[in-house]
Amino acid sequence: MIISSSPLRLYTPATVSRRQRFRFKRLLEGVSLWLTVLLMLFVHPLYAEADEADHVGQLHFVDGQGVWQEPALVLDSDFDIKISGLIADSRLLRSFRNTSDQWREGVFVFPLPEKASVYGLTMKVGERTIEGEVQPKKQARRTYEKAREAGQHAANVEQQRPNLFTARVANIPPGETVSVELKYQQPVQYQAGVFELTLPTTLTPRYMPGTPVRSAPDQWQGGWAVPTTEVPDAGAISPFTVNPGDVSADSHRASISLVIDSGLPLESVSSPSHRLTTSQDGQTFRVRPDGGEILMDRDFVVRWRPVSGVEPSAAVFHQSWLGEDYLMAMLMPGEEGTMALPRDLIFVIDTSGSMAGESIRQARSALKAGLETLTPADRFNVIQFNSQTYSLFVQPEVATGNNLARARQYVDRLQADGGTEMAPALSLALNGPTETDDGARVRQVIFITDGAVGNEAALFQQIRQQLGNKRLFTVGIGSAPNRHFMREAARWGRGSYTAIQSPADVDGPLQALFSAMESPVLTDIRVNWPGQEAGIESFPRRPGDLFQGEPLMFVARGVTATGELKVSGRLPGGKDWSWTLDLQQAASATGLHRHWAREKIDTLEDEAKVTGREPDKAGITELAVNHGLMSAYTSFVAVESTPVRSVDTPMASDNLPTLLPAGSQAGMLRYPQTATSAPLLIALGLVGLMFSLALVLLQRRTFS
Repeated sequence: MIISSSPLRLYTPATVSRRQRFRFKRLLEGVSLWLTVLLMLFVHPLYAEADEADHVGQLHFVDGQGVWQEPALVLDSDFDIKISGLIADSRLLRSFRNTSDQWREGVFVFPLPEKASVYGLTMKVGERTIEGEVQPKKQARRTYEKAREAGQHAANVEQQRPNLFTARVANIPPGETVSVELKYQQPVQYQAGVFELTLPTTLTPRYMPGTPVRSAPDQWQGGWAVPTTEVPDAGAISPFTVNPGDVSADSHRASISLVIDSGLPLESVSSPSHRLTTSQDGQTFRVRPDGGEILMDRDFVVRWRPVSGVEPSAAVFHQSWLGEDYLMAMLMPGEEGTMALPRDLIFVIDTSGSMAGESIRQARSALKAGLETLTPADRFNVIQFNSQTYSLFVQPEVATGNNLARARQYVDRLQADGGTEMAPALSLALNGPTETDDGARVRQVIFITDGAVGNEAALFQQIRQQLGNKRLFTVGIGSAPNRHFMREAARWGRGSYTAIQSPADVDGPLQALFSAMESPVLTDIRVNWPGQEAGIESFPRRPGDLFQGEPLMFVARGVTATGELKVSGRLPGGKDWSWTLDLQQAASATGLHRHWAREKIDTLEDEAKVTGREPDKAGITELAVNHGLMSAYTSFVAVESTPVRSVDTPMASDNLPTLLPAGSQAGMLRYPQTATSAPLLIALGLVGLMFSLALVLLQRRTFS
């Protein structure tokens, strides 16, 4: 305490001690204040960055300069599909309706089935129809850009991945609608006695590994990601992902009409993804989603099962196109024998951020179902991966009751977060430590993921190089998995692919998968067409191994519908298997020439990957143009000859978002290379820590 009764101030020892404490207190308060100011200066840009990231989940459209804009274009989609035999022919109409008072360009990145062969483009403006044509990709871009700048109606569609495409529509007038109609076909999947067709309507945002790099000058960018050393086209395959409430109430809806003429009496038609309305006329079924339009936030999946006893064991189809014959054949080997060899089974589960929500719950259920198939003769391990890779055991352990109980507890605790670094997990699963048994054990890997990665090609190469004597089976998880990655990874891994659509869909597909894994494999498959020595081109050239319940599918050019197709192979234990198919029983079909061309293009690209060289771009381009197909090197473009917009009138570019896949968590709206509030929270924690420290020191000084 300081006493002052006159201009002369007197200080006792106690007074001096109190004054020192007072000064120390003021000094500490000042230091704390300045430290707080400095920390807040550091926090402010982090807060702004996090706030900007939060806007990703609320954006509507992004113009060419990356500025948030209010909704301008309304997107409508209409699917009209006709299934005949083993080919589904589809017409997809995309309509871009401009609700603004400005001219617009619409850019939309969208998925198609992974085996889709796009063979037609038509642009519709009012009553006018403009047919598109196939051009080499760079030429098609120049054609489109020239028409866009000249004020002409123009449309361009190009392939980014075998299952991912970009549509651009230029010079959409205010208040008007411009539509783009795509024609494509896809093979129908047939496995374990069930036919299946999938229509993807959205996509799961993909993880882009690698170091960011500058964009190549000739690349069109418009997504949330930037190009990286491992995914150079990241900006072209990363459309913004939003909630349904972030777009117009009548946007991102699709109508679907499906006609199934399989040539067989059907026992049932069902869907694991949507409620259906069906009607029947003889053996023809007409299918629509119950309630009309569907929200484009999940894959639309339809399955149909033949009446018991009439499941196809063989089928053959014929087409004559431009004077050449094309044949497509399917064989279903009979179910023979059982597999008694013990297994080393490695379960790999994706626990990255894209799996959050319903996906991780489905993945845990799938993994635990796999654990139930193990016997005491088997060994197993569980590997999880996100930004890091972890394993339950150092190496595969015997499937004892205790080890299985530990595994179930481990799986129950798995949570989804972080990036999707698949490569280390694949290396651990395919090259991990294991004992040698001189071929006495079957080595299998089950890979459970949504496939949300952008570096597919590098992962396929890794699988081919590291597979060894293992077999890789993939299980697709979620409402919009990357089916191209899942199917191709299984093909390169000499395994099979299965998709799970919903929690209620887990048992059926997984039961078929596990039955296949426990069943004999048909190997050393050989195909002999009549006149084989005459230079017939048949695909696949070297059929892979076949699991029980899977059909053999072949397509050939230059084979007439006469004579016999002979197929042979070898069952486990060395037993021979053979089948003869009378080609005179071939049914008439369309689109076989496109399916053959697609298979040849895929084969040419595969051969380039295996040999480590560049694909034959000129040969693939010529093949795609001759058959009117889109490919990695060809695109469709349509241009109306008469300009409709003055070059002096401005036009804005809108990058339309896709909808967040159903069952995903809101964090996916910022996934994965946008800022988060983590640095902000860390900084705020430091501020709170400094205040707490200051208060503790003050209390100690006060009571000392």
